[in-house]
Amino acid sequence: MGKTIHSIRADDWRRRDRCGTFYGVRQLARTCKDGADMTFQRVLILEDNLIIAMEAEEILHLVGIQQVEIASNLEQAVNAVHSEHYDFAMLDVNLGESTSFGFARLLMERGISFGFVTGYPDTLDFPADLRHVPLLNKPFDEQSMRLFVETLAGGSPLAM
Repeated sequence: MGKTIHSIRADDWRRRDRCGTFYGVRQLARTCKDGADMTFQRVLILEDNLIIAMEAEEILHLVGIQQVEIASNLEQAVNAVHSEHYDFAMLDVNLGESTSFGFARLLMERGISFGFVTGYPDTLDFPADLRHVPLLNKPFDEQSMRLFVETLAGGSPLAM
């Protein structure tokens, strides 16, 4: 279990944890650069297949994520990260006629953790700067999702 994170002001609905990230109530812990624990609560899924997106949402709820939002295309995803805060994002690599690689770089610039969800077996065909990103292979289940989220959380066990 991680340390409890307290807000700067208890009455501030846009609280920050010790890592400087805005948050609300969260359940999944990760460690930030200074060794402090923080938690995951809000996730963005970029997935063009609604059935897969809804399955991912359901499984994320099972592993303890409270708020999951789905973007079915790049425009929706970009608008979402410009208007809301997300603790991490799950990105389908192949979005029909485009890929999510450019959006992944935007998330890196904004300091938002993310991982790829794909049917590809590895990241060898990905751009060199994105080969280190965690990968969740389709089809996935609760156990593989839990491991994926733990990887995004820096290897910390989930605080449930």
